Amino acid sequence: MRKLAWALTSWLLLTWAGPALAAGPFNIHLPASQTGVDPQAVTVVGSPQRHHIKKGEDLLDIARHYGLGYSEVGVMYRHWDPFLPPVGAEMTIPTMWIVPDKRNAQLIVNTGEMRLYYFIKNVSQVYTFPIGMGVLDFKTPSGKFKVVEKKVNPSWHIPKSLQKKYEMAVMPPGPDNPLGEYKLTLSWGDYGIHGTHMPLGVGRLVSHGCTRMYPEHVKKLFPLVPVGTTVEYIYEPAKIGFRQGRIFLSVHEDVYMKIRSMLLHVLNMLENRGLVDQVDMRKVMQVVEEQNGMPVDITRTGGVVSLQAN
Repeated sequence: MRKLAWALTSWLLLTWAGPALAAGPFNIHLPASQTGVDPQAVTVVGSPQRHHIKKGEDLLDIARHYGLGYSEVGVMYRHWDPFLPPVGAEMTIPTMWIVPDKRNAQLIVNTGEMRLYYFIKNVSQVYTFPIGMGVLDFKTPSGKFKVVEKKVNPSWHIPKSLQKKYEMAVMPPGPDNPLGEYKLTLSWGDYGIHGTHMPLGVGRLVSHGCTRMYPEHVKKLFPLVPVGTTVEYIYEPAKIGFRQGRIFLSVHEDVYMKIRSMLLHVLNMLENRGLVDQVDMRKVMQVVEEQNGMPVDITRTGGVVSLQAN
């Protein structure tokens, strides 16, 4: 009965979440230069949506319906009870992202925003999905890896520190297995990118280092990623992006507490890219203060936007 109930619940969730199975693919164009603004660059994808809260909805379900992790919605509505949001209120759904400007890996996992990016067609398109990741005592590390194996219905080789708790060394596939139905094993111990039996953990610090995805998202990603795919884990809570010759900035919460001053960090980013004189500093400071992850146009009014070569 337990397995039947789990299967029925999974089916209902996947059916309800159907409209937001994946974010993308989006067309992108990385900047030709690491400084200035390339008018042809497109690294801001998606656009915000609106949602009117209905009776019985909560922020976790709404986030999943739009293909978001809980934190992406929760930080924008910190003052709301996530389980009892105000019925009838209109929400801004932050389905808009700045793509990391990385060119040495096909799959980028940015733990600084709890989101994954998978590039296709010679980096001209990208898929993006939310993730859950390591708790503070088991932080998901940064580094470069490869996909070394793909597993359907994987068994979980339980870390020694947890074997006493689960009373086993290997957990077989099933409703209690935290790996879900699909796993991309990385060249990093037995860690990888996989589904989850606890979807509410996506957009949160929940794992012992692995990367968790919604079941419907990992089901979409799994067949797209071949063995041998290059993977890079980065920690970039602040990102700069471009669209239509405009400069955008997004700042997420520093969940791993790695950055001493977010404002100084962002100012250094702008300076290194030669953008300080082209942005509105009041908008920059507001984005840094709010830290809600939403990309904001910070282009200075009347500023000249042009391509500057190194």
